[in-house]
Amino acid sequence: MPRVKRGFKARRRRNKVLKLAKGYVGGRRKLFRTATETVDRALSFAFRDRKAKKREFRKLWIVRINAAAHEHGLSYSRLISGLKKAQVALDRKVLADIAVSDPAGFAAVAKMAKGA
Repeated sequence: MPRVKRGFKARRRRNKVLKLAKGYVGGRRKLFRTATETVDRALSFAFRDRKAKKREFRKLWIVRINAAAHEHGLSYSRLISGLKKAQVALDRKVLADIAVSDPAGFAAVAKMAKGA
């Protein structure tokens, strides 16, 4: 079996990792072994936090909807339940945006939820 030196492939693999490590401090940026550890850790955090970001935004939307619903004499759960019974297909992101930017529009939505 012929000998393989792996020069080009190995350099390309290392450079890929070092490119991802750009902006890190000290050896974490320059040394391949520490850069690999740091990049692996950073990528796992990025994966985890993309999921956490979705949860955080959903919490924020619920808080905003709840505050706006209380101004119209409804709790969050009664508002959502009423909207489902009235077959209003607005998700929490849109409801929160309406609650913040268009109080009159949210009043109409709350009225529909009360009627159902």
